[in-house]
Amino acid sequence: MTALSPLDLAGRLALAVGLAVFLGLTFEEVYKAAERSSPGGVRTFPLLAMCGAALYLIEPHYALAFTAGLIGLGAWLHAFIRAAPPHREAPSFVIPASNLLAYVLGPTALIEPPWLAVALAVTAVLLLGARKRLHSLIRVIPPDELSTAAKFLILTGIILPLVPHERVTALTPLTPYGIWLAVVAICALSYFSYLLQRYAPIRSNALFAAVLGGAYSSTATTVVLSKRLRDAKAASSEVSAGIVAATSVMYLRLGVVVAIFDRGFALQLGPALLMLWAAGSVLAIYEWKRAKTASADSNLAVEPKNPLQIPTAFIFAVLIVVISAVSEWVKSEFGQAGIFALSAVVGATDIDPFVLNIAQGGVSGMSIPDLCAAVLIAASSNNVAKAAYAIGFGGAAARRPALMLLALSALGVSAAAIYVFYA
Repeated sequence: MTALSPLDLAGRLALAVGLAVFLGLTFEEVYKAAERSSPGGVRTFPLLAMCGAALYLIEPHYALAFTAGLIGLGAWLHAFIRAAPPHREAPSFVIPASNLLAYVLGPTALIEPPWLAVALAVTAVLLLGARKRLHSLIRVIPPDELSTAAKFLILTGIILPLVPHERVTALTPLTPYGIWLAVVAICALSYFSYLLQRYAPIRSNALFAAVLGGAYSSTATTVVLSKRLRDAKAASSEVSAGIVAATSVMYLRLGVVVAIFDRGFALQLGPALLMLWAAGSVLAIYEWKRAKTASADSNLAVEPKNPLQIPTAFIFAVLIVVISAVSEWVKSEFGQAGIFALSAVVGATDIDPFVLNIAQGGVSGMSIPDLCAAVLIAASSNNVAKAAYAIGFGGAAARRPALMLLALSALGVSAAAIYVFYA
């Protein structure tokens, strides 16, 4: 406190009082409009903030005076809650909590950076103002969504900090922390797309619904939409556009995944991914525009599954380790050509473990342009597989989107060749 000049100290006190007034105005609007006896408000909160600041300044070393005032305020608030008449509903605990926060704002504004006091007050105001909307979430959010969010916190907040940062085997250069961080990154992207698909107000026949499906899983979206083409027993430009749009957004997803772990790699790979995304987007928009009127039967929304299954996350981590070990062996035995062949093989299944392995340096001894080519080959192989899925599940009605996927595949292989021979 001795480091503050009198002018700075006055500014900090003014900040505490101003924030307390701001908090008190919102409190009165929410809690005192119907019940004026509730403690707190536009006068009480500034006084509490000044009391907290003054008591802290009296003895800042151990804050004994401030602590005594806090105990006294807590005892008074407890007496208020206990004194509620039997016929009246018990006061909300938010009322004493708001009073305690106003008291703490004083010393917080004095000893901490100003942004912290502002953040506390603004957050409290937002919570008070959104009282009804927050309570309505109980009826909106299904119980299983809370379980899903808890699983995400387990993956990120419990498992990730516990895994070691050091290599534990010579089979792969990846560390357990890097492997699990890759799992968290993929789960986070899929979870964000999952939430948008479930709760964003998107019309079922909007092309954006297919884009979200592609961000979640372009392969799953291709299979689902191809089945709808088969059920309709006729080619649909809207559904074809959805299939191609889901694949085009896959390139952006790959760019984000790579950028999380290696920005330099992502910058070199970025132009090719953007070019492929643009080409896919043009094809999707062309197909979308071919339909003169949107069909009521063209539903492009894909019902997502919960991406945060912990056993699935462990399986995904094992896949990354296996692919990393196989990549190292293939590189040592067959060199660059072996990695390109491996990328074509794994691309026909799930390319995420392979791309994550490359992005974290799981393939040593190869230049970045060669690694970019490997990613593009894997993505092109994945497009060939999706074209086969489209024909297999959609029949003759899926020929147009299948041909477009093959065209994107050929374009991706051409970009890979440019990286190898000219980069």
